[in-house]
Amino acid sequence: MKRTIKVCYFSILREEAGCSDEQVETHADTPANLYAELLERHSFTLPQSDLRVAVNEVFQPWDTSLEDNDEVVFIPPVSGG
Repeated sequence: MKRTIKVCYFSILREEAGCSDEQVETHADTPANLYAELLERHSFTLPQSDLRVAVNEVFQPWDTSLEDNDEVVFIPPVSGG
């Protein structure tokens, strides 16, 4: 089943994707599968294990089921101080 997902990027992911958000047409059924697809598309340097994921503004496990029109945010580690 094809889904339309809004994906938001922060920090290094935003730089590597060249945008802060995008609408993605995908067959990915979980955030893990979606990130694998986007990692290949944008050549992201961060592995999934370094990220957290939120679906519709709530932190979720990587195996959460995605629905059409969900919003997914991939959150890289925060540094600074």
